[in-house]
This record gives sequence, C-alpha cells and structure tokens, in this order.
Amino acid sequence: MDCPSRRSFFGLGGAAFALAFTTDLAHPWTARASVRGGDYPFQLGVASGDPLPDRVVLWTRLAPKPLEPLGGLPFNKIKVDWEIAEDEAFTRRVRHGSAWAAPEYGHSVHVDAKGLRPGREYFYRFRTGGELSPVGRTKTAPAPRSSPDALKLAFASCASWQDGYYTAYRHLADDNPDVVFHLGDYIYEYGIVPTGGNRKVPVPEQFRVQCDTLDRFRIQYGLYKSDPDLQAAHQRAPWIVTWDDHEVLDNWAGRHGPGGEVTEQDYLVIRANAFRAFWENMPVRLPAAHGPDFRIFRRFTFGDLAEFNVLDTRQYRDDQVCGDGQQTDCAARLDPARQMLGPEQEAWLLDGLGGSRAKWNVLAQQIAMIQLDFDPGPAQRLSMDLWDGYKAAKDRLITGMIDRRVSNPVVLTGDIHYNLAGELKANFDDPASRTVGVEFVCTSISSGGNGNPATGLPPGGSDPVNPHLRFSSYQRGYVSCEVTRTQWRSDFKVVPYVDRPGAPVSTRASLVTLDGVPGLQAL
Repeated sequence: MDCPSRRSFFGLGGAAFALAFTTDLAHPWTARASVRGGDYPFQLGVASGDPLPDRVVLWTRLAPKPLEPLGGLPFNKIKVDWEIAEDEAFTRRVRHGSAWAAPEYGHSVHVDAKGLRPGREYFYRFRTGGELSPVGRTKTAPAPRSSPDALKLAFASCASWQDGYYTAYRHLADDNPDVVFHLGDYIYEYGIVPTGGNRKVPVPEQFRVQCDTLDRFRIQYGLYKSDPDLQAAHQRAPWIVTWDDHEVLDNWAGRHGPGGEVTEQDYLVIRANAFRAFWENMPVRLPAAHGPDFRIFRRFTFGDLAEFNVLDTRQYRDDQVCGDGQQTDCAARLDPARQMLGPEQEAWLLDGLGGSRAKWNVLAQQIAMIQLDFDPGPAQRLSMDLWDGYKAAKDRLITGMIDRRVSNPVVLTGDIHYNLAGELKANFDDPASRTVGVEFVCTSISSGGNGNPATGLPPGGSDPVNPHLRFSSYQRGYVSCEVTRTQWRSDFKVVPYVDRPGAPVSTRASLVTLDGVPGLQAL
C-alpha cells in the first residue's frame, strides 16, 4: 500500500481543530430507517467516555470501509447529528446537536454532551445521510459532594486481534458496569500474519506491515474496532482509557525509541502518528493530538466513594536500564534520579492523593507496581520495564502515600497477560513490612492466545519468593469490581480459550480489601 509521508499531517492547524468540535443545535430529530449496506457509515459503532457529573463524551467515526485509511470516504467534512435521551426509545430526549466529522481527524466525532444530571443512565445515537448509528448506553458520574453507596466497574487490557477472539469483551458488556477502565494495549502495532493468526481470517496485504504512518495506524484501529464484541463493550458503558506501549511501539520509553534502524527523529514521527490515531479512535475529553507530546494523565471522582488517577507510565519515563527484559543484577535500576512518571505527573499525583476526600483512592495505570521476582532461587530476577526497574520512583510514590495518609490505596494494572492480586509493601524485601495498599492486575483480553500454565509466576499464596502475592493465574479475561463504602471486591473473570469464538466465562477468584484494613482476603 502506498502511504502518504509520515510527516504530511503536521501541517494541520487550528482551523482543523475547530472544524472537529464545531456544534450547534439541530432541528427536531426525525429518525429514518437504517439500511446497513456496504456504505453504512457507522461500521465502527459508537462509544462514550470520560464521564463527569454533568457531561460525557460521545464518540463515533464514520467509516463505511474501515480497512481503508479514510474509511472509504472522500476528503470532505461531513455533518453528523447526535442526540442523548433518558430512555432507549428516545421519547425523553434531553440534549441534541450536530458536529463535523473532519477528514483531518479520520472523520471521527467527539461530542462533549453537557447539561446532564449526575449519576444518571442515558442513551445516545448519531445520524448522518439518513443513516442511524447503533444506540449506546452511558452514565454520568455522581455529584461531587454526594456519598454513593456503590460503584460497579470493570477493567481490561491487552487485546491483540490476531491472537484471538474478543469474547471477554462481550462478557464484560453483559456484566453491565457503570464504567470501564482500559489500561493499554488496545491495539498492537505489529503487522498481522497473512492467515489472521488464531482467528484464521486472511487479512489484506496492507495489514502485514508494522504501523508507522498515520494511515497505517488508522486502518489498524479500523480492523480492531470492527470486532462486534469490542463494539458491544463500548456500547454498554462509558470508558476511561489510557495507553501502554503497543499503541506506539513495544516497550517505548519517553523519547527513546527501539533503536536499530529507527532514528530518534523517525521514532518521534511514529509516536506523533500513534497519538493522533489513538485520539481519533477513543472517547476522550482531550484536545486533538498534534505532534509527539500529548498529556493523557487525568483524574475522575465518583462522589466521596472513589477517586481515580489515570496515569501515563510511558511518555515521561527514563529509558529502561540493562535492557528491557528480566535482569538478575542491575544496580542502575536503583538510581535515585530515575523517573517513571516524570516530575510534573508525579507531583500532580501525590498532590491529588493528599487532597482527596474519597474513601478509595485508585491508580489506573499500565505496569505492575508490586515487586515480581521471576527467579525461584535466591537471586532476584526483575523486569526492567516494570516499576521494579524504577525502584526510586516506586519508593517515592509508596512513601508519599504513607506520608499523606492516603485512604485505601488501590492500584489497577494491565500489561503482563497474567492475573495477579497482591499487597503493596513499604519494603517488598521484608515480608513483615507495612502493607500500604493493594494491587489488582488484569490478564489480557486475547494477547498471548490461550496462555500457558507452565509459564509465568507460581500461584500466589504459596510463593516464598513473592509472599505479597495472594492470587495469580494465566487465563484470559478481565476483572469486575464492586466497590462499596465497606469493601472493594475484585472478581477475576476468565475464559478458557480465545482461539475460537463463544467461550464461556467463569469467576476464577474473588478477593476483597476492607475499608481501613490494607491487605487482601480471598472469598
């Protein structure tokens, strides 16, 4: 496939940004029957995200041909109408308007639907050219000074299309959560094998090369977001998203690329393309990405029940030391100057935790914070890509939680394709050390295929090398959480296979942490 220059989009300016977000009131809604032919513009479904008490972002992207760079559309802006209602039949419509789907942004639409009521369920849809989109369900956050009794959420990560089917997303949708957190690796930048991997669906030639141009990233999202199970999960609840490495390049770190034939200049262009495509395809309340720098860390509050700090552990970190993998002896990881979050984000996080009035204070982030020793013997073998490779930064964060007396710290994590539940310790090398909080690590949706019980960490609770672990498993799936004023319960939902569709789901384990009692208990 011939792609335009990877630098070609940098000429876009404020006019394109204005076009993408221009809205005005539409005429009274008159729904027309939708015929889903080959020119149906809503092939990628709908989504909502970044819920606040009075607003939520509504998203769609026009793409009658999702496997083409501009979705099969001409380089013209297209008017899209939207409406949001209190009922699925849209008899109690509360807001409506129109927005421009601009080609500069892949004909994506981001509507910040304002003037909503807190803690309420809503339904939304789009229309263009006489065609109606699917109906999505969303929910606003509770009022800032409210005291909700409960919150139901799910979190997930790591969904390689070629590694398997997205059945776990379908089960996640069926759980009907109030909000979904996606912790990264929504797509994989890798080229896809001609046979389609475990899906055994041959893919067009343009998918067999790794993403680097903006067009290539766009059609990768087009392929992934064409999946009906992923679309179902987006339609059911608002999402709050962040990225990990594979939205850009494997194990990228700050302004350091993979090296080799990729120069720093080329890497930053790839990163800029990746950021632009991520923004185009996600329901986020953020300005459009321009260039290789894009602030994504942000905070969401659900009354005084829970506050979520959504982190970026890629863009501001120092380069990995001693290589990206597991190392048994790497003194450089102890360097007190090494950064994981960067000074600005680290200060923002600690200041926010110190000022929070929430009962549960949550870090929604990418990589394991608990210490993970992969050597069963006396030596320590730690991953330099995880927080273990940035020990001083981890110590600053955990000590900061202690000093600020943060209420009930909970860390939600993805990345490693393994289910884990563990306790955050003031000193992981001392099992008797103070327990500060807990961490729940979700497995992958599909990455790694069906997984392998012979690899990874031994079962938690019986591992003297990692005594702070309470549970581990290799199966694919997601985590469903029920949060109340007295406890946080995490149910690890697993599917037995991803190499064919229709896998059932079961609860592999349930663990709770109690208000004011740091630590984990198995149910």
